[in-house]
Amino acid sequence: MGNDVPADLSGGKAGRKKEPAGTDMVGKALGLLVLLGDEPRGASAAEISRRAELPFSTTYRLLGSLTRDGFVDYEPDGRRYHLGLRVFQLGQRVSNHHGFAGTAMPVLRRVTERTGEATILSVRDGHHHLTVNKVDGPQIFRVTSDPGHLGSLSTTAVGKALVAFAEDAERERLLEELPLEALTEKSITDREAFRAEIGNVRRRGYAVMDEENEIGMRAVAVPLLNSQGHAFASLAAAVPVFRLSLEELEAHVPLLQEAAAELAARLPQR
Repeated sequence: MGNDVPADLSGGKAGRKKEPAGTDMVGKALGLLVLLGDEPRGASAAEISRRAELPFSTTYRLLGSLTRDGFVDYEPDGRRYHLGLRVFQLGQRVSNHHGFAGTAMPVLRRVTERTGEATILSVRDGHHHLTVNKVDGPQIFRVTSDPGHLGSLSTTAVGKALVAFAEDAERERLLEELPLEALTEKSITDREAFRAEIGNVRRRGYAVMDEENEIGMRAVAVPLLNSQGHAFASLAAAVPVFRLSLEELEAHVPLLQEAAAELAARLPQR
């Protein structure tokens, strides 16, 4: 790891930022883990330092501690850091605690057996959706949204369902503040157009994604509703465009709604 340290760390003042007194080092360490979660190919200490807006010395020291404890892995050849197995282990425990593994997976497998396509369960994490469970279809083509993946709320079917059926005040806040990312040429980036799209999702009871998040992929998603009628998760079927038309995919909505109602009755609701 020593090769990743610039020469001026040993004594020079060039390039250093002064750390404020009373810094929350635990919060900073957790922030680094969140940043690494957005970097599937990993990142160097310098890149992480810039993104976190922390002094390099602080970033490097925190990464060293996180690596020693197994929360971060270091790749010497590429001088890059990745999330470690310890994070995965904790994530699995959280999933088990909320019933997503033991309760949700059999339902997702049953949906995939009937559709022949990938089934995905997501929850909202701030301005993103978080994939908590996924079952791939038997086809060769594999959906890339693995558990732990953070994705856009505005360009995905699961994300739109979570926004559309959020509590009224929260939905309005998201409609005003949510970054509208242009991930493909079909992504909705106009705020009024996105508001209209969310209105359509609420009226028909399900959301669709037609190459807005990834070229060559489409999906349909339904909300898992709590007793107040608000979404605490969403369930989707995702397919490559060459295999099913949008109309054929939408034919799976009743099956997804049936599965979502079963999961909503069995999973702990947030």
